[in-house]
Amino acid sequence: MLLDTASLYFRAFFGVPEITAADGTPVNAVRGLLEFIARLVEDYSPSDLVCCWDNDWRPAWRVDLIESYKAHRVVEPGAGAAPDVEEVPDPLEAQVPIIREVLAAAGIAVVGVDQMEADDVIGTFATGAGMPVEVVTGDRDLFQLVDDAAGVRVLYTARGVGNHDRVDEAWVLARYGVTAAQYADYATLRGDSSDGLPGVRGVGEKTAAKLLASHHDLAGVLAAAADPASILTASTRSKIEAARRYLAAAPEVVAVRRDLPVDRSATSLPTAPADPVRLAELAARYNLEGPVARLRAALAGRG
Repeated sequence: MLLDTASLYFRAFFGVPEITAADGTPVNAVRGLLEFIARLVEDYSPSDLVCCWDNDWRPAWRVDLIESYKAHRVVEPGAGAAPDVEEVPDPLEAQVPIIREVLAAAGIAVVGVDQMEADDVIGTFATGAGMPVEVVTGDRDLFQLVDDAAGVRVLYTARGVGNHDRVDEAWVLARYGVTAAQYADYATLRGDSSDGLPGVRGVGEKTAAKLLASHHDLAGVLAAAADPASILTASTRSKIEAARRYLAAAPEVVAVRRDLPVDRSATSLPTAPADPVRLAELAARYNLEGPVARLRAALAGRG
């Protein structure tokens, strides 16, 4: 089980009522994330679990290719402000170090790679895993990883962790009219405002799906646009031609990496906390007794 950790703790922060520790520290995101993990462990009993981490939420190499990539999420620079700082509510930002401490004490693997997003870590672990993989995320970009033959599916949390969709190849095809293998090209053509990807002007979801149905992949679409004898209409041809520079750069931005240097040997989910004393201390200090108890019970239930 591979968790898009930031996706989950953002959801917890905005979905769980405000609650604080005795010293006033907000802890709703911490509590919510622990409840989410406990529930997923209870429901799926994974042998391995990785909290995949954004070591870089907006890698420079992606911005160099598409300048608008996630640009709308950057904090407006003030005097002396660091560049490319993600706009995160202060009460959530204060909880991220606590999340790391609690996960470490619980013995749950946290993996990030410098200059890479959690999506890239997920893509790497999901590829060649040699076992069934559940990717837990609210991010549609990861639908490109769905692979029935390899046993990779997405638990899509857009409607909530407790009401998630189990996304397989049939689900992707029914929802978008493209295969999971085509999804990255589909997202490139359609664009994604949540990631600052403009897409091809005038090409929406339906047109993108039709283009891929007729021409298989982005390379086929570009070849058709360059071929005067192809079946593309003049209007569609002109839209593709106008976007050629974008279409040359965007695929590398949209595609999740699958080749990062990660340690696959340290992902086993324990049946008991790695540091029970420290976990108990953190639970008492940060008003986490209930969620920690549920997490411990979920881990023990796998023994």
